[in-house]
Amino acid sequence: MAAEVTPEQFRDAMARFPSGVVVVTARCEDGTPRGFTASSFCSVSLEPPLVLVCLADSADSAAVFARCDHFAVSVLAPEHQPLAMLFATKGADKFSDALLQPSPTGLPAVRQAPVQLDCAAYARYPAGDHTILIGRVTGVRLGEGAPVVYYERTFRPLV
Repeated sequence: MAAEVTPEQFRDAMARFPSGVVVVTARCEDGTPRGFTASSFCSVSLEPPLVLVCLADSADSAAVFARCDHFAVSVLAPEHQPLAMLFATKGADKFSDALLQPSPTGLPAVRQAPVQLDCAAYARYPAGDHTILIGRVTGVRLGEGAPVVYYERTFRPLV
């Protein structure tokens, strides 16, 4: 019988899989913005246009994303690395940064992001210590430049 995979082994293995980096934002019922950094993001369906992002159940913003109707996804560029770190920091003031701007739907989005998506919450699924949040894409804005990727615990430009 094979030995159990430890969290450390799994984390090390996943660090060797390059992934894009996004900031995901929503608003509380009182209008307060919330958000997080994610590297677990991908397209799910073309018709309807669906994306998924995974959020740790322990995240500060988990309760907001468990019931929000809309959220925004900003694909990050290399110059957004400080913003990625800020949105990954629990308890940080994430919304005072000049790199943010309101999207057409009023949600915070990353200024000069290669891609900005507006999403309507479509489905949520529990998955271990995370929640899979699926959004129906309702708006797309394409910017300039290449995205940043996260590989072996380091941000790297895509060249």
